[in-house]
Amino acid sequence: MNQKRTHVAIPEQLVKEIDLLVGHRQRSSFIAQAAQRELQRVRQHEALVSTAGAWQDEDHPELKAGSAQRVKKMRRD
Repeated sequence: MNQKRTHVAIPEQLVKEIDLLVGHRQRSSFIAQAAQRELQRVRQHEALVSTAGAWQDEDHPELKAGSAQRVKKMRRD
């Protein structure tokens, strides 16, 4: 993966905590991984919000009683 240097200002205490955990030589990698996880979380949240209400009970009568009931039935079968 191509890398790009950038200047990011973060609180000094946060830098100290990261360095204590992973060491200053792994700081960039740690921050990049954390940012990637947060981007994924935000994208998933946005997808859930944008599709809220898309699932209609009438389209899936087998799940109207609830997903827990459906799973129990599938396990019995």
